[in-house]
Amino acid sequence: MAAAVTFAAPALPSLHSSSCSLPPLTHRSLSFVAFTSPTITKLSFHRSSRRFSSAPSTSVFSIKAAAAAADKKRVLVVNTNSGGHAVIGFYFAQQLLSSGHEVTVLTVGDESSDKMKKPPFTRFSELVSAGGKTVWGNPAQVGDIVGTAKFDVVLDNNGKDLDTVKPVADWAISAGVEQFLYISSAGIYKPLDEIPHVEGDLVKDDASHVLVEKYMAGLSFSSWAVFRPQYMIGSGNNKDCEEWFFDRIVRDRPVPIPGSGMQLTNISHVRDLSSMLSLAVENSAAANGKIFNCVSDRAVTFDGLAKLCAQAAGRELKVIHYDPKAVGIDAKKAFPFRNMHFYAEPRAAKEIMGWTSSTNLPEDLKERFDEYVKIGRDKKPMQFDIDDKILGSLKVAVTV
Repeated sequence: MAAAVTFAAPALPSLHSSSCSLPPLTHRSLSFVAFTSPTITKLSFHRSSRRFSSAPSTSVFSIKAAAAAADKKRVLVVNTNSGGHAVIGFYFAQQLLSSGHEVTVLTVGDESSDKMKKPPFTRFSELVSAGGKTVWGNPAQVGDIVGTAKFDVVLDNNGKDLDTVKPVADWAISAGVEQFLYISSAGIYKPLDEIPHVEGDLVKDDASHVLVEKYMAGLSFSSWAVFRPQYMIGSGNNKDCEEWFFDRIVRDRPVPIPGSGMQLTNISHVRDLSSMLSLAVENSAAANGKIFNCVSDRAVTFDGLAKLCAQAAGRELKVIHYDPKAVGIDAKKAFPFRNMHFYAEPRAAKEIMGWTSSTNLPEDLKERFDEYVKIGRDKKPMQFDIDDKILGSLKVAVTV
């Protein structure tokens, strides 16, 4: 039998999670949802002391101006042209530009391709208006593309395997780049009995991202760091996350969720990812040689995410739970998240760089729903063939 649960949509509260005082939680408890930052036990992290110049100067203002100029970095972002990670490079570039850094974004492919007609690429003019540069091409030929331009920092937000990242990293070494940052994936962690995943947990040795991480560790950059994101939301993201729920909720369709719906995952606003990356640029010594779970500091259940999406839309919610094997459905094709507890904790970023999360799902999802309606997706004709197969096998009627 299908397990159906109907939820009313209460008024959306105004929450500010980044300012909430969260209670302390037991180490690696299976029951907690909000994360704290206890002492790291699986990795040895060392805070690097900051160096200050004691040279005399005729003006306090000239000292500050010189220090500010010295802190400004020339950053190259090698950005993927598809998938959910593309928006990371866009937000990262925006944040760096707003802080006065010089930024060039190298996007894979051709500027005239159909992929560039989708967000975040349709918003690249915002980067140019802010003083950034945008170029396109094959990252394996990065030296030819950027020419004589010099960079202090390179972020590879494109390669998923060593064949793709190695040419960029090798060029960066030869070009005198000081810091190399790499967007990996939290999906490389091995499933464990203890959750959440923390930096230092076992990873899948044969995962392509792991091979890249190992290669980076053997290079002679002054500073390098790895970032492992999970699921993300944010304006400009072209991979469905919250939209999957909105598509069903606004059409008064049941939302089919595999299993109990109590599986925990992590949904981060992309601004959290960009702020963590920016801190690594501004604290390159502290970030050197570190691995960071690039995620927010709270988990959410599948049912909880569905409820929050319904609240954001101001609609009622009907959830149907099902067993994928019993209905003969591949959960990977039927649902946008892994059908298991899968979430990581940003312990290293908090401990090492003093990073804090600003993700606030109730408010962020309301913003995302407003954009969903603005682009007219709520009126777009859609087919729900897999949903219909699930609901049909459970004998759940759908009113069209």
